[in-house]
Amino acid sequence: MEKLLHYTWKHKMWPVGELLTTDGRTVEIIDPGLYNRSDQGPDFFNAKVRIGGTLWVGNVELHQKSSDWYLHHHDRDAAYNNVVLHVVGEADADVLTQDQHYLPQLVLKVPESVRQNYQALLSTDHYPPCYKVIPHLPALLQHSWMAALQTERLEQKTLAIERRAQRCNGSWEDAYFVTLARNYGFGVNSDAFEEWAFNVPLSAVGKHRDDLFQIEAIFMGQAGLLGEETVHEKYRAAALSEGYYQRLRNEYLYLAHKFSMKPMDFKLWRFLRLRPQNFPYIRIAQLANLYHERRAGLSVLLECKTIDELAKLLQTHVTPYWETHYTFGAESARSAKHLSPSSLELLMINTAIPMLFAVGRHRRNEELCDRAFDMMEQIKTEKNHIVTMWKECGLDARSAADSQALIQLKKEYCDKKDCLRCRFGYEYLKSPQQ
Repeated sequence: MEKLLHYTWKHKMWPVGELLTTDGRTVEIIDPGLYNRSDQGPDFFNAKVRIGGTLWVGNVELHQKSSDWYLHHHDRDAAYNNVVLHVVGEADADVLTQDQHYLPQLVLKVPESVRQNYQALLSTDHYPPCYKVIPHLPALLQHSWMAALQTERLEQKTLAIERRAQRCNGSWEDAYFVTLARNYGFGVNSDAFEEWAFNVPLSAVGKHRDDLFQIEAIFMGQAGLLGEETVHEKYRAAALSEGYYQRLRNEYLYLAHKFSMKPMDFKLWRFLRLRPQNFPYIRIAQLANLYHERRAGLSVLLECKTIDELAKLLQTHVTPYWETHYTFGAESARSAKHLSPSSLELLMINTAIPMLFAVGRHRRNEELCDRAFDMMEQIKTEKNHIVTMWKECGLDARSAADSQALIQLKKEYCDKKDCLRCRFGYEYLKSPQQ
Protein backbone atom coordinates (compact mmCIF):
# COMPACT_ATOMS: atom_id res chain seq x y z
CA MET A 1 0.00 0.00 0.00
CA GLU A 2 1.64 3.19 -1.22
CA LYS A 3 0.18 5.44 1.51
CA LEU A 4 1.79 3.28 4.18
CA LEU A 5 5.09 3.30 2.26
CA HIS A 6 4.99 7.12 2.28
CA TYR A 7 4.28 7.05 5.99
CA THR A 8 7.17 4.69 6.69
CA TRP A 9 9.60 6.90 4.76
CA LYS A 10 8.34 10.16 6.28
CA HIS A 11 8.58 8.92 9.86
CA LYS A 12 11.87 7.05 9.37
CA MET A 13 10.39 3.66 10.21
CA TRP A 14 12.73 1.73 7.94
CA PRO A 15 13.96 -1.68 9.10
CA VAL A 16 17.07 -2.06 11.25
CA GLY A 17 20.08 -3.18 9.24
CA GLU A 18 21.86 -2.30 6.03
CA LEU A 19 19.86 -0.72 3.25
CA LEU A 20 20.87 -1.49 -0.34
CA THR A 21 19.85 -0.28 -3.78
CA THR A 22 18.67 -2.86 -6.28
CA ASP A 23 22.17 -2.84 -7.81
CA GLY A 24 23.88 -3.50 -4.44
CA ARG A 25 25.02 -0.04 -3.31
CA THR A 26 24.64 0.92 0.36
CA VAL A 27 22.09 3.59 1.23
CA GLU A 28 22.28 5.92 4.24
CA ILE A 29 19.23 8.13 4.75
CA ILE A 30 20.35 11.35 6.40
CA ASP A 31 17.16 13.34 5.84
CA PRO A 32 14.01 11.95 4.19
CA GLY A 33 13.15 15.43 2.92
CA LEU A 34 10.11 17.68 3.04
CA TYR A 35 6.80 16.02 2.19
CA ASN A 36 5.12 17.49 -0.88
CA ARG A 37 1.41 17.96 -0.11
CA SER A 38 0.47 19.04 -3.62
CA ASP A 39 -0.42 16.75 -6.50
CA GLN A 40 2.44 18.08 -8.62
CA GLY A 41 6.10 17.02 -8.54
CA PRO A 42 8.08 14.45 -6.54
CA ASP A 43 6.83 13.18 -3.19
CA PHE A 44 9.68 14.55 -1.04
CA PHE A 45 11.83 17.62 -1.65
CA ASN A 46 15.45 18.28 -0.58
CA ALA A 47 16.21 14.85 0.80
CA LYS A 48 19.77 13.94 1.78
CA VAL A 49 20.93 10.39 1.07
CA ARG A 50 24.35 8.80 0.76
CA ILE A 51 24.43 6.16 -1.99
CA GLY A 52 27.54 4.05 -2.35
CA GLY A 53 29.56 6.64 -0.39
CA THR A 54 28.38 9.63 -2.44
CA LEU A 55 26.16 12.26 -0.82
CA TRP A 56 23.13 13.26 -2.89
CA VAL A 57 20.78 16.17 -2.16
CA GLY A 58 17.58 16.17 -4.18
CA ASN A 59 14.08 14.80 -4.43
CA VAL A 60 12.69 11.35 -3.68
CA GLU A 61 9.76 9.64 -5.39
CA LEU A 62 7.88 6.67 -3.90
CA HIS A 63 5.75 4.00 -5.60
CA GLN A 64 4.37 0.63 -4.63
CA LYS A 65 5.92 -0.82 -7.80
CA SER A 66 8.81 0.50 -9.89
CA SER A 67 6.69 0.25 -13.03
CA ASP A 68 4.30 2.86 -11.57
CA TRP A 69 6.98 5.38 -12.61
CA TYR A 70 5.96 4.79 -16.21
CA LEU A 71 2.28 4.42 -15.38
CA HIS A 72 2.33 7.97 -14.00
CA HIS A 73 4.41 9.22 -16.97
CA HIS A 74 7.28 10.52 -14.84
CA ASP A 75 9.67 9.36 -17.57
CA ARG A 76 8.23 12.15 -19.74
CA ASP A 77 8.22 14.87 -17.08
CA ALA A 78 11.29 17.11 -16.62
CA ALA A 79 10.11 17.93 -13.07
CA TYR A 80 11.34 14.45 -12.08
CA ASN A 81 14.85 14.82 -13.52
CA ASN A 82 16.18 15.93 -10.13
CA VAL A 83 14.97 12.79 -8.31
CA VAL A 84 18.00 11.17 -6.65
CA LEU A 85 16.33 8.02 -5.28
CA HIS A 86 13.29 5.95 -6.23
CA VAL A 87 11.84 4.20 -3.16
CA VAL A 88 9.53 1.25 -3.91
CA GLY A 89 7.73 -1.58 -2.22
CA GLU A 90 8.51 -3.89 -5.13
CA ALA A 91 11.19 -3.47 -7.81
CA ASP A 92 9.72 -4.83 -11.04
CA ALA A 93 11.50 -2.57 -13.56
CA ASP A 94 14.44 -0.24 -14.08
CA VAL A 95 13.43 3.42 -14.34
CA LEU A 96 14.65 6.20 -16.57
CA THR A 97 14.16 9.93 -16.13
CA GLN A 98 13.11 12.23 -18.97
CA ASP A 99 16.79 13.09 -19.58
CA GLN A 100 17.62 9.36 -19.88
CA HIS A 101 19.25 8.94 -16.47
CA TYR A 102 18.88 5.59 -14.66
CA LEU A 103 17.64 6.10 -11.12
CA PRO A 104 18.95 4.16 -8.12
CA GLN A 105 16.12 2.26 -6.44
CA LEU A 106 15.61 1.23 -2.84
CA VAL A 107 13.15 -1.49 -1.91
CA LEU A 108 11.71 -0.37 1.43
CA LYS A 109 9.85 -2.92 3.48
CA VAL A 110 7.17 -1.62 5.80
CA PRO A 111 7.80 -3.15 9.26
CA GLU A 112 5.36 -5.98 9.88
CA SER A 113 4.19 -4.50 13.20
CA VAL A 114 3.36 -1.21 11.48
CA ARG A 115 1.50 -3.00 8.71
CA GLN A 116 -0.55 -5.11 11.11
CA ASN A 117 -1.32 -2.14 13.38
CA TYR A 118 -2.48 -0.16 10.36
CA GLN A 119 -4.78 -2.96 9.24
CA ALA A 120 -6.18 -3.09 12.77
CA LEU A 121 -6.92 0.64 12.64
CA LEU A 122 -8.79 0.23 9.37
CA SER A 123 -10.74 -2.87 10.27
CA THR A 124 -11.53 -2.67 14.00
CA ASP A 125 -15.15 -2.34 15.05
CA HIS A 126 -14.21 -0.40 18.16
CA TYR A 127 -14.46 3.37 18.02
CA PRO A 128 -12.11 5.13 17.98
CA PRO A 129 -9.83 2.38 16.65
CA CYS A 130 -6.76 3.62 18.57
CA TYR A 131 -8.57 3.48 21.93
CA LYS A 132 -6.04 1.03 23.41
CA VAL A 133 -3.09 3.40 23.22
CA ILE A 134 -4.78 6.64 24.33
CA PRO A 135 -4.63 6.06 28.14
CA HIS A 136 -0.86 5.55 27.86
CA LEU A 137 -0.05 8.71 25.91
CA PRO A 138 1.93 11.47 27.68
CA ALA A 139 -0.22 14.44 28.75
CA LEU A 140 2.02 16.83 26.80
CA LEU A 141 1.45 14.88 23.57
CA GLN A 142 -2.32 14.86 24.13
CA HIS A 143 -2.46 18.59 24.84
CA SER A 144 -0.25 19.57 21.90
CA TRP A 145 -2.36 17.54 19.45
CA MET A 146 -5.59 18.92 20.92
CA ALA A 147 -4.26 22.48 20.53
CA ALA A 148 -3.37 21.79 16.89
CA LEU A 149 -6.83 20.30 16.26
CA GLN A 150 -8.55 23.31 17.81
CA THR A 151 -6.62 25.66 15.52
CA GLU A 152 -7.38 23.42 12.55
CA ARG A 153 -11.10 23.55 13.34
CA LEU A 154 -11.11 27.34 13.60
CA GLU A 155 -9.20 27.57 10.32
CA GLN A 156 -11.77 25.28 8.69
CA LYS A 157 -14.59 27.51 9.92
CA THR A 158 -12.64 30.53 8.68
CA LEU A 159 -12.64 29.09 5.16
CA ALA A 160 -16.43 28.64 5.33
CA ILE A 161 -16.85 32.26 6.48
CA GLU A 162 -14.57 33.48 3.69
CA ARG A 163 -16.70 31.62 1.14
CA ARG A 164 -19.82 33.30 2.53
CA ALA A 165 -18.11 36.71 2.32
CA GLN A 166 -17.28 36.03 -1.33
CA ARG A 167 -20.90 35.10 -2.00
CA CYS A 168 -21.90 38.35 -0.26
CA ASN A 169 -19.77 40.36 -2.70
CA GLY A 170 -16.96 40.77 -0.18
CA SER A 171 -19.17 41.95 2.69
CA TRP A 172 -17.95 40.50 5.98
CA GLU A 173 -20.87 42.22 7.72
CA ASP A 174 -23.33 40.20 5.63
CA ALA A 175 -21.22 37.06 6.00
CA TYR A 176 -21.51 37.37 9.77
CA PHE A 177 -25.31 37.58 9.55
CA VAL A 178 -25.38 34.47 7.34
CA THR A 179 -23.08 32.61 9.74
CA LEU A 180 -25.22 33.65 12.70
CA ALA A 181 -28.38 32.58 10.92
CA ARG A 182 -26.90 29.22 9.92
CA ASN A 183 -26.16 28.37 13.51
CA TYR A 184 -29.67 29.34 14.57
CA GLY A 185 -30.64 26.16 12.74
CA PHE A 186 -28.77 24.16 15.41
CA GLY A 187 -27.94 21.36 12.99
CA VAL A 188 -31.35 20.22 11.79
CA ASN A 189 -32.21 23.42 9.90
CA SER A 190 -28.71 24.87 9.46
CA ASP A 191 -28.68 24.58 5.66
CA ALA A 192 -32.17 26.07 5.40
CA PHE A 193 -31.23 28.98 7.65
CA GLU A 194 -28.11 29.69 5.61
CA GLU A 195 -30.12 29.69 2.39
CA TRP A 196 -32.71 31.95 4.06
CA ALA A 197 -30.04 34.43 5.19
CA PHE A 198 -28.64 34.67 1.66
CA ASN A 199 -32.22 35.31 0.53
CA VAL A 200 -32.71 38.25 2.93
CA PRO A 201 -31.76 41.57 1.24
CA LEU A 202 -30.08 43.24 4.21
CA SER A 203 -29.70 46.52 2.32
CA ALA A 204 -33.49 46.66 2.02
CA VAL A 205 -34.13 45.47 5.58
CA GLY A 206 -31.77 48.14 6.86
CA LYS A 207 -34.12 50.84 5.59
CA HIS A 208 -36.81 49.52 7.96
CA ARG A 209 -34.55 48.69 10.89
CA ASP A 210 -36.50 50.83 13.33
CA ASP A 211 -39.75 48.96 12.64
CA LEU A 212 -39.69 45.52 14.25
CA PHE A 213 -42.96 44.49 12.61
CA GLN A 214 -41.60 45.19 9.13
CA ILE A 215 -38.36 43.37 9.90
CA GLU A 216 -40.31 40.32 11.02
CA ALA A 217 -42.53 40.54 7.93
CA ILE A 218 -39.48 40.46 5.64
CA PHE A 219 -37.75 37.73 7.65
CA MET A 220 -40.82 35.47 7.79
CA GLY A 221 -41.82 36.23 4.22
CA GLN A 222 -38.39 35.50 2.75
CA ALA A 223 -38.41 32.23 4.68
CA GLY A 224 -41.51 31.23 2.72
CA LEU A 225 -43.52 30.94 5.95
CA LEU A 226 -46.30 33.41 5.13
CA GLY A 227 -48.04 31.50 2.35
CA GLU A 228 -51.44 30.18 3.48
CA GLU A 229 -50.44 26.67 2.45
CA THR A 230 -47.62 26.78 5.02
CA VAL A 231 -50.05 27.20 7.93
CA HIS A 232 -51.14 23.86 9.31
CA GLU A 233 -54.72 23.10 8.30
CA LYS A 234 -55.60 22.52 11.94
CA TYR A 235 -54.63 26.10 12.86
CA ARG A 236 -55.37 27.95 9.62
CA ALA A 237 -58.79 29.31 10.63
CA ALA A 238 -57.43 30.47 14.01
CA ALA A 239 -54.46 32.16 12.36
CA LEU A 240 -56.69 34.09 9.99
CA SER A 241 -59.09 35.12 12.76
CA GLU A 242 -56.29 36.36 15.03
CA GLY A 243 -55.32 38.93 12.45
CA TYR A 244 -51.58 39.01 13.16
CA TYR A 245 -50.74 36.48 10.48
CA GLN A 246 -52.80 38.33 7.86
CA ARG A 247 -51.29 41.73 8.77
CA LEU A 248 -47.80 40.25 8.60
CA ARG A 249 -48.55 38.65 5.24
CA ASN A 250 -50.00 41.87 3.78
CA GLU A 251 -47.00 43.85 4.96
CA TYR A 252 -44.64 41.35 3.36
CA LEU A 253 -46.52 41.41 0.05
CA TYR A 254 -46.17 45.20 -0.02
CA LEU A 255 -42.45 45.14 0.85
CA ALA A 256 -41.77 42.23 -1.51
CA HIS A 257 -43.23 44.25 -4.37
CA LYS A 258 -41.28 47.33 -3.29
CA PHE A 259 -37.91 45.54 -3.16
CA SER A 260 -38.54 42.80 -5.75
CA MET A 261 -38.15 40.03 -3.17
CA LYS A 262 -39.02 36.37 -3.69
CA PRO A 263 -39.49 33.88 -0.85
CA MET A 264 -37.52 30.67 -0.55
CA ASP A 265 -39.24 27.30 -0.78
CA PHE A 266 -40.83 26.64 2.62
CA LYS A 267 -40.41 22.90 2.05
CA LEU A 268 -36.73 23.30 2.89
CA TRP A 269 -37.67 23.71 6.55
CA ARG A 270 -37.78 20.65 8.77
CA PHE A 271 -40.25 20.36 11.65
CA LEU A 272 -40.38 16.61 12.25
CA ARG A 273 -39.21 15.66 15.75
CA LEU A 274 -38.19 19.26 16.47
CA ARG A 275 -38.84 20.71 19.88
CA PRO A 276 -41.19 23.69 19.57
CA GLN A 277 -38.52 26.17 20.75
CA ASN A 278 -36.49 25.17 17.68
CA PHE A 279 -39.29 25.83 15.18
CA PRO A 280 -38.12 28.22 12.43
CA TYR A 281 -40.84 30.71 13.48
CA ILE A 282 -39.30 31.07 16.94
CA ARG A 283 -35.70 31.26 15.75
CA ILE A 284 -36.56 33.82 13.05
CA ALA A 285 -38.50 35.94 15.57
CA GLN A 286 -35.44 35.87 17.85
CA LEU A 287 -33.21 36.94 14.97
CA ALA A 288 -35.64 39.73 14.08
CA ASN A 289 -35.36 41.09 17.62
CA LEU A 290 -31.58 40.78 17.57
CA TYR A 291 -31.38 42.63 14.26
CA HIS A 292 -33.87 45.31 15.36
CA GLU A 293 -31.83 46.00 18.51
CA ARG A 294 -28.64 46.33 16.41
CA ARG A 295 -26.97 43.37 18.07
CA ALA A 296 -26.52 41.23 14.92
CA GLY A 297 -23.73 43.33 13.42
CA LEU A 298 -20.04 42.55 13.06
CA SER A 299 -18.83 45.84 14.54
CA VAL A 300 -20.58 45.25 17.88
CA LEU A 301 -19.26 41.69 17.97
CA LEU A 302 -15.67 42.89 17.56
CA GLU A 303 -16.11 45.20 20.54
CA CYS A 304 -16.78 42.28 22.91
CA LYS A 305 -13.77 41.64 25.14
CA THR A 306 -15.16 39.01 27.51
CA ILE A 307 -17.42 35.98 27.49
CA ASP A 308 -20.01 37.86 29.56
CA GLU A 309 -20.13 40.69 27.00
CA LEU A 310 -20.48 38.12 24.23
CA ALA A 311 -23.34 36.34 26.01
CA LYS A 312 -25.13 39.64 26.66
CA LEU A 313 -24.78 40.60 23.00
CA LEU A 314 -26.19 37.32 21.66
CA GLN A 315 -29.00 36.78 24.16
CA THR A 316 -32.38 37.58 22.67
CA HIS A 317 -36.11 36.87 22.90
CA VAL A 318 -39.07 36.60 20.56
CA THR A 319 -41.35 39.31 19.28
CA PRO A 320 -44.64 39.79 21.25
CA TYR A 321 -46.89 37.49 19.15
CA TRP A 322 -44.52 34.57 19.56
CA GLU A 323 -44.50 34.86 23.34
CA THR A 324 -47.83 33.00 23.20
CA HIS A 325 -47.33 30.96 20.01
CA TYR A 326 -44.98 28.38 18.52
CA THR A 327 -46.74 28.44 15.15
CA PHE A 328 -49.39 30.63 13.55
CA GLY A 329 -52.81 30.10 15.09
CA ALA A 330 -51.79 27.76 17.93
CA GLU A 331 -51.65 29.49 21.31
CA SER A 332 -49.23 28.42 24.05
CA ALA A 333 -48.36 29.53 27.57
CA ARG A 334 -46.73 32.97 27.64
CA SER A 335 -42.93 32.91 27.59
CA ALA A 336 -40.24 35.35 26.41
CA LYS A 337 -38.53 32.33 24.86
CA HIS A 338 -34.98 33.44 25.57
CA LEU A 339 -32.10 31.37 24.27
CA SER A 340 -31.26 28.56 26.66
CA PRO A 341 -27.77 28.62 28.24
CA SER A 342 -26.70 25.67 26.10
CA SER A 343 -27.99 27.31 22.90
CA LEU A 344 -26.21 30.53 23.80
CA GLU A 345 -22.95 28.66 24.33
CA LEU A 346 -23.32 26.89 20.98
CA LEU A 347 -23.78 30.26 19.26
CA MET A 348 -20.62 31.54 20.90
CA ILE A 349 -18.67 28.41 19.99
CA ASN A 350 -19.89 28.07 16.39
CA THR A 351 -20.55 31.67 15.37
CA ALA A 352 -19.09 34.49 17.44
CA ILE A 353 -15.69 33.04 18.30
CA PRO A 354 -14.97 31.63 14.81
CA MET A 355 -15.95 35.05 13.40
CA LEU A 356 -13.48 36.81 15.70
CA PHE A 357 -10.78 34.39 14.57
CA ALA A 358 -11.69 34.72 10.88
CA VAL A 359 -11.66 38.51 10.98
CA GLY A 360 -8.38 38.39 12.88
CA ARG A 361 -6.84 36.24 10.15
CA HIS A 362 -8.34 38.43 7.41
CA ARG A 363 -7.04 41.65 8.98
CA ARG A 364 -3.83 40.07 10.29
CA ASN A 365 -4.88 41.12 13.77
CA GLU A 366 -3.32 38.71 16.26
CA GLU A 367 -5.20 40.29 19.16
CA LEU A 368 -8.52 39.13 17.72
CA CYS A 369 -7.19 35.62 17.13
CA ASP A 370 -5.81 35.42 20.67
CA ARG A 371 -9.13 36.69 22.03
CA ALA A 372 -10.93 33.92 20.16
CA PHE A 373 -8.67 31.25 21.68
CA ASP A 374 -9.03 32.74 25.18
CA MET A 375 -12.82 32.86 24.96
CA MET A 376 -13.03 29.27 23.74
CA GLU A 377 -10.98 28.17 26.76
CA GLN A 378 -13.41 29.94 29.10
CA ILE A 379 -16.54 28.14 27.88
CA LYS A 380 -17.37 24.83 29.50
CA THR A 381 -17.08 21.67 27.43
CA GLU A 382 -19.95 20.70 25.15
CA LYS A 383 -22.14 17.75 26.03
CA ASN A 384 -22.51 15.36 23.12
CA HIS A 385 -21.84 11.75 22.18
CA ILE A 386 -18.41 12.57 20.72
CA VAL A 387 -17.11 14.06 23.96
CA THR A 388 -18.59 11.14 25.91
CA MET A 389 -16.95 8.60 23.60
CA TRP A 390 -13.49 10.13 24.01
CA LYS A 391 -13.93 10.36 27.77
CA GLU A 392 -14.61 6.62 27.87
CA CYS A 393 -11.31 6.15 26.02
CA GLY A 394 -9.41 8.16 28.63
CA LEU A 395 -9.38 11.55 26.93
CA ASP A 396 -11.27 14.12 28.99
CA ALA A 397 -12.34 17.54 27.66
CA ARG A 398 -11.97 20.42 30.09
CA SER A 399 -13.35 23.27 28.00
CA ALA A 400 -15.07 24.05 24.71
CA ALA A 401 -11.60 24.32 23.17
CA ASP A 402 -11.04 20.64 23.98
CA SER A 403 -14.49 19.51 22.86
CA GLN A 404 -14.05 21.34 19.54
CA ALA A 405 -10.70 19.60 19.10
CA LEU A 406 -12.32 16.21 19.75
CA ILE A 407 -15.09 16.93 17.24
CA GLN A 408 -12.43 17.82 14.66
CA LEU A 409 -10.54 14.63 15.46
CA LYS A 410 -13.61 12.46 14.92
CA LYS A 411 -14.92 14.15 11.78
CA GLU A 412 -11.66 14.78 9.93
CA TYR A 413 -9.55 11.81 11.02
CA CYS A 414 -11.53 8.95 12.59
CA ASP A 415 -14.53 9.11 10.27
CA LYS A 416 -12.25 9.34 7.23
CA LYS A 417 -9.89 6.64 8.52
CA ASP A 418 -7.07 9.15 8.07
CA CYS A 419 -4.97 7.61 10.83
CA LEU A 420 -1.71 8.27 8.99
CA ARG A 421 -2.12 12.02 9.60
CA CYS A 422 -3.16 11.66 13.23
CA ARG A 423 -0.66 11.91 16.08
CA PHE A 424 -2.60 9.34 18.07
CA GLY A 425 -2.56 7.08 15.03
CA TYR A 426 1.21 7.55 14.76
CA GLU A 427 1.68 6.45 18.36
CA TYR A 428 -0.51 3.41 17.72
CA LEU A 429 1.37 2.43 14.57
CA LYS A 430 4.81 2.56 16.15
CA SER A 431 3.75 0.72 19.29
CA PRO A 432 4.24 -3.07 19.68
CA GLN A 433 1.57 -5.06 17.88
CA GLN A 434 -1.76 -4.42 19.59
